[in-house]
Amino acid sequence: MPKKNLSRPPDAVDAILAQWQRERPDLDASPMGPIGRIKRCAALLEQQLESAFTAFDLSLWEFDMLAALRRGGAPYRLSPTELFSTLMVTSGTMTHRLKRLETRGLVERVANAQDARSMLVQLTPQGLALIERAVEVHVANEHQLLAPLAPDALAALDAQLSALLLALENRRN
Repeated sequence: MPKKNLSRPPDAVDAILAQWQRERPDLDASPMGPIGRIKRCAALLEQQLESAFTAFDLSLWEFDMLAALRRGGAPYRLSPTELFSTLMVTSGTMTHRLKRLETRGLVERVANAQDARSMLVQLTPQGLALIERAVEVHVANEHQLLAPLAPDALAALDAQLSALLLALENRRN
């Protein structure tokens, strides 16, 4: 039976847990608490992040792709495989996304000097200028989103999420 935490106001996941407790008191649904909260937070955060990108006519995935190229350092180019591995998407999805960003003039494919059979994806000057402006707004937005948490609470949350992420990544291997 899940324990009620009276030290905080109830959230939407508490209602779900109460329903399961009522309908299936024999079932320990307590893992639904943290997983449900992570999923709801992710969905709500995604909405808030997307809203900051509208001023730049970017979607979240477009920002992620441009940011991956930018944070790789000059000359801001990666192989398509490096990109889809970093962004955790399929090669088919990556191909579609690259075409869209190429059409917008934000990335271009360039010859790979180390392997004549392959191409690299590189930020165009227009793509670099856009990501430079967008990342500043993005980071400010993230600061604002996390501002309700005290610094020590935020550090503890970050440590716990890192531990969960490592455990989940290890399960994949």
